[in-house]
Amino acid sequence: MPLTTPPDLDRIDLKILAALQADGRLPNQRLAELVALSPTAVLARTQRLTREGYILGYEARLNPLKLGRGMMVFIEVLLDRTTPHVFDQFKAAVQVHEAIMECHMVAGGFDYLLKTRMADMAAYRDFAGSVLWQLPGVRETRTYAVMEEVKNSSCLPL
Repeated sequence: MPLTTPPDLDRIDLKILAALQADGRLPNQRLAELVALSPTAVLARTQRLTREGYILGYEARLNPLKLGRGMMVFIEVLLDRTTPHVFDQFKAAVQVHEAIMECHMVAGGFDYLLKTRMADMAAYRDFAGSVLWQLPGVRETRTYAVMEEVKNSSCLPL
């Protein structure tokens, strides 16, 4: 599927984004060498890409196994009512729970898809009883514990 490049990005901007997406700790001098521009020009472009929202930030990818969060669980959430007030309450409530890594409103047979990371099934059971089923408006949930993580990437195709 061919990608459509936003009109305000040129091929050098795309090279900068690809390089930083692969290694967010890339020094400006090395980035300049990779895209064949001066360090000053690359810095100006990187600052513009950040200012315009193409670059949202930088973070380290941590190993969940080493940090006691080896079990990934996806959860379908069906709300009891689909009103703006219930949506707002639910969205506010999930923000404060660090075990909920992602929350997406979806179209289809349920309302939200959550991604969580737990130590094990006992930790998930505790989370379900003390947090998940206490979230505002929750009528039904379906849980999918991940048996094997086949692919995990946050890189966008450019």
